[in-house]
Amino acid sequence: MIRLMLVDDHAVLRDGLKSILDMEDDIEVVGEAVSGEEALLEVPKCKPNMILMDINLPVKSGVEVTGILKQEYPNMKILILTMHSHEEYFMSAIREGADGYLLKDAPYGQVIEAIRSVAKGESVIHPSMTKKLLSFHQQTKPEESALTEREKEVLLCLLEGLSNKEIASKLFISDKTVKIHVSKIIKKLNVKSRSQVVIYAVQNKLVPIPPGS
Repeated sequence: MIRLMLVDDHAVLRDGLKSILDMEDDIEVVGEAVSGEEALLEVPKCKPNMILMDINLPVKSGVEVTGILKQEYPNMKILILTMHSHEEYFMSAIREGADGYLLKDAPYGQVIEAIRSVAKGESVIHPSMTKKLLSFHQQTKPEESALTEREKEVLLCLLEGLSNKEIASKLFISDKTVKIHVSKIIKKLNVKSRSQVVIYAVQNKLVPIPPGS
């Protein structure tokens, strides 16, 4: 069961999400918070295993709260749901440990599927953010990578925002093999999540950027 906490200062959005999520058998909304500080106080009480987090929050931002919670509860999944499409917000959230990043223009169905994907250990990135990532270039010398050719193929698929199942289908390998490759990539790059893999790979140009992206 996904024990979800909603953190957003907009009551209408929270109520709308809760109404939709309450109809899902595998998702239980166990708590709500309207500020970053309240979220930090409520987490120990309602014990969620996932948080749907806004960035614009009173007192402490969603990015700041994400960093604090990931230090205290490293296994907790945090999915950012925000109106901000700027690269700096996205990268800050991922660096603090966010497991996914969606924009508020995403339909409810996509949000629900994103919650399930993140719960399974996959990362979810809004398509428009993926495109921006692919066009991002950091003005530093790329680091050498110890990734194998197959791992680079999997990494490129992660950059395209593909799920494990989609990667398996594209590369003609099993879901289990994809998981093994992703785990090795995370370990080799010394990052904490699939989302951080994407940031690291783009910044250091570990894979070729597809033309026209």
